[in-house]
Amino acid sequence: MGAPFPCTSADPGVDWLDPSSPLPPPEAGQTGPRGSKDWLALEVRVVRLLLSRGLRCFLITWLLPSIGCMRRGRAPTFLLGGGAALLLSLFWMPTLLPAASRLLLLPRALLSMASGSPPAQPSSASGSAYVPGSVSAAFVTCPNEKVAKEIARAVVEKRLAACVNLVPQITSIYEWKGKIEEDSEVLMMIKTQSSLVPALTDFVRSVHPYEVAEVIALPVEQGNFPYLQWVRQVTESVPDSSTAPL
Repeated sequence: MGAPFPCTSADPGVDWLDPSSPLPPPEAGQTGPRGSKDWLALEVRVVRLLLSRGLRCFLITWLLPSIGCMRRGRAPTFLLGGGAALLLSLFWMPTLLPAASRLLLLPRALLSMASGSPPAQPSSASGSAYVPGSVSAAFVTCPNEKVAKEIARAVVEKRLAACVNLVPQITSIYEWKGKIEEDSEVLMMIKTQSSLVPALTDFVRSVHPYEVAEVIALPVEQGNFPYLQWVRQVTESVPDSSTAPL
């Protein structure tokens, strides 16, 4: 038969059932409330507290009265009480276990609230300093590559955009003045600050050969942070050619 589950830790000076006993020292390099050793020690303290309170409740509510009944010659009462306690534990154990697991997470949440910092979230390589939606991608269709290049160079020179991608030979099917049209066009994908979209739209309308120019801007929620930061820098100041992405 296997050895019974120990009630004490490997350290003889630490009693798992005594909440006042000292905690094991943290490992080297584990500083701050988020150290894995600190969290383990904190959860061990919570478990010890629960176990000690549970044993006290067990002694007060059932074991001591049952022993008193047995001493008075009321053995059936003792057996009945033990059977009732066993049945109640079997019925309530599936409900108490999830609650106990959530209770173990409570100290971590409380310490996070007390330190003023939110719970740790999965880190992302895209960076956390970017404000979602502060950069937009605008789409403009042109009748040919010559017109698209002229507009693209102009918006970049005027700092209305950081970069323009030209997608040639797209096919556009649309309704215009009661007729279904099909044309070959060039698509411009313009990256700029969201605050510059109105000025970009006005400029495109002023130089575009279409009667109704297409300018559609979509906010960028997330992406590669260095690139998004570069878009903002280019549209705010003179660009640095040595740091411009290819």
